[in-house]
Amino acid sequence: MRIFSIHGARVVETDALPQHLPEQGFVWIACARAEFEQGLPALQAELQALAGTALLDLHVSDLLNPQLPSRFDDTSQYDIMVFRRLASGQGGSEPRLPLSQVPRRSGPPVLRRIDTSPVGFAVFDRLLLTVHPADCAVREAYAARLLSAADVRGGAAASELRPDARSTGARGIPGNPADLMLRLINQMVDGYLELRRELTRQLDHWQSELLHPATHFHNWGSLLDARLSLHQLDEICEDQRSAVQNWIDALAGWPEADTPAGQRERELLRVRSRDVLEHIERVVHHVRRLEHSAETAVQMHFSLQSNRTNDIMRVLTALTAIFLPLNLIAGIFGMNFEFIPLLHRQSGFWWAMGAMGGIALALGLLFWRKRYLARSGR
Repeated sequence: MRIFSIHGARVVETDALPQHLPEQGFVWIACARAEFEQGLPALQAELQALAGTALLDLHVSDLLNPQLPSRFDDTSQYDIMVFRRLASGQGGSEPRLPLSQVPRRSGPPVLRRIDTSPVGFAVFDRLLLTVHPADCAVREAYAARLLSAADVRGGAAASELRPDARSTGARGIPGNPADLMLRLINQMVDGYLELRRELTRQLDHWQSELLHPATHFHNWGSLLDARLSLHQLDEICEDQRSAVQNWIDALAGWPEADTPAGQRERELLRVRSRDVLEHIERVVHHVRRLEHSAETAVQMHFSLQSNRTNDIMRVLTALTAIFLPLNLIAGIFGMNFEFIPLLHRQSGFWWAMGAMGGIALALGLLFWRKRYLARSGR
């Protein structure tokens, strides 16, 4: 469990749960799902003391469920957001819901490395509780960035340490629990966006194999698993987009702030929420484009195979047509009649062979001019 007290440009990490909220700023309590389950009574008592309310049993079940899809719910005291992360890596010993039940060597490796464990957020007015998978890289990465930003700002002048736009800007330290939640969610979505190049490169390799006329593609099971994984990613992203959209709708229903600083803070939340939604839509667009590209490549593969089969059948038909009169001549001279023209002449064999060769050459030239025997352009 990691506990941070954040105010303006100051970030202090402590080992024990605070007895009371700081005079200014807010508290971030980040714990693993196993820690949350084991220390649930103490955490509930802490939330009751700090925020004036504890989590409902239904929301506790949501935070403990490792297979819950992305969703949003709110109460009069706090908001609950469950967001399935899309980050590369296999860290943590906690069982996760895989993208698809694929064999060990099936599908692109990048799809098998995508982690979709849910991260839970309980957003209070001045407290944020996050429940992560074991050894969550997202939590550790953002905690390191937060402490680094605080160290950098610690050397600034006192006039630059005010909790205003300079210290809580887009690249600074979050100014409230909701802002911190949106930053963490944005980092999760960006974790998948970083995989686009590798994922696109692997699927493009399969497409080139599908469209290459000299390659016999046989990896159909892996291709099907990849399409199923992309389809499941699409569903996960749709749940994420729905959850963030519900958050934006709930944010619009918040009472208006009384002070200019509060109004600016509310506007920053709206802007960041729309930015997170836009990032999720980029993920959805990319996944659907990959699905469409894979489907198009399969259709083109079968079209090429059909055209190639037609070319082969055309050549075989032309060759059959060439040898058909030759077989007719050979059949005639093979009849068991006593009197056949040229049969008893010494030059009859050469006349027959010459006629057969001339007919074959004439038909070959005719079919070549009609492009029945033309070489394919591939």
